[in-house]
Amino acid sequence: MIRLIIKFYILILLADMVLSYFPQFHNNEIVKNIRKAADFTERPIRKLLPPDLPFDFSPLVVILLLNLLMAIW
Repeated sequence: MIRLIIKFYILILLADMVLSYFPQFHNNEIVKNIRKAADFTERPIRKLLPPDLPFDFSPLVVILLLNLLMAIW
């Protein structure tokens, strides 16, 4: 059950990454909820990463950590 929840959250993170490239959807309520759910874990990682990176690596770091958690679990 926990693996299913983690996999679903990884899908939310991937959807957030893809939807960030489409600015016309930024005001959509569903996209706002996806962003809010993804920022829950991405925001602490963004604080740890250097701010001058050309790409936001925080979703990739979170996905890597979640996959590591699934491997340990």
